[in-house]
Amino acid sequence: MSTLPNLPPQPRDTPWPTVDWPKGDLPSNLDTSAFAAAMDHGFSGFGETHAVVMIVGGRLVYERYGPNHGPDITCMSWSKAKSITHALAGILVGDGLLDIEAPADVPEWQTSGDPRGTITTDQLLRMSSGLSFAEVYEPEKPSDTIAMLWGEGSEDVANYAASRPLAYTPDSYWSYSSGTTNIVSRILARRLDAYGEDFHVFMRERLFAPLGMTSPVPKFDKAGTFIGSSFCFTTARDFARFGLLYLRDGCWEGQHILPENWADYARIPTWQQDDVVDGPYGAHWWLGIGGPGSFSANGHEGQYTVVVPDLDMVFVRHGKTPTPQREDLKAWVTDTINLFRSSAP
Repeated sequence: MSTLPNLPPQPRDTPWPTVDWPKGDLPSNLDTSAFAAAMDHGFSGFGETHAVVMIVGGRLVYERYGPNHGPDITCMSWSKAKSITHALAGILVGDGLLDIEAPADVPEWQTSGDPRGTITTDQLLRMSSGLSFAEVYEPEKPSDTIAMLWGEGSEDVANYAASRPLAYTPDSYWSYSSGTTNIVSRILARRLDAYGEDFHVFMRERLFAPLGMTSPVPKFDKAGTFIGSSFCFTTARDFARFGLLYLRDGCWEGQHILPENWADYARIPTWQQDDVVDGPYGAHWWLGIGGPGSFSANGHEGQYTVVVPDLDMVFVRHGKTPTPQREDLKAWVTDTINLFRSSAP
């Protein structure tokens, strides 16, 4: 972990945003013309942009909202919820209730000789379980994602995902999968013996409330499993709070919400085969979209919470961007963050 860039502490003169976000100013040497042009392009060039929120030094320095959106309007998380699931797993690790290196607590894999029985929670969090899962969002194509969330698997998303066969030896192949996150989510519920509203209470008391996140609305299937792959509606400001938690190494107002080094675990690169095109990955967080050392919670249709340690920055974007524009939007996020890097002392 020594090769990872250090995560900055909260500035001593900056209050934590548990109640309200302290306000700040954009950097005085920021190229304001280039920044204004970038924001105008961001709100006009990628389908719908619902919100952009920027935090620097623990202070809210910029926010802008699209039509019918604002600071109090919840936004779709899509796969940003995976990073929330990572945080919940960290809380259980800190409580001594979860060993991510042990074989995962998955009932479907407990038959003697089942090769899936060796899969660890760590491998699930790093998308390296080897399970077969077609992560496809186009209805006209075979898709485990669509079947799990809206079709035959929707009443018990974890059972659907856990019933997939192995396609590769565990830890030998990286494959992004919403199914593995829902397996993790049920593992957490089993460790706590808490489902549905009881699990929601755990989420609220141990993660959301300490950060002042009052808006999250997580969704559960009929089996009581938090659909941690995809569904936690939250305001952009609250997603910024969540990003700040990771920027501050899991600490909030002097208390460890997440165990020591859990944020580092999220940003350690996971091995990927050479033909992966989606970009580097850590553990339920993506890596590098905000420049070297950055890590991010990304979601379908252009949802981003980007944590940028070298700029002490959290960058949040929500919207509804068509898939063909995905790479252009990612480039816009990178370029916009780089405007701050070019203005840094």
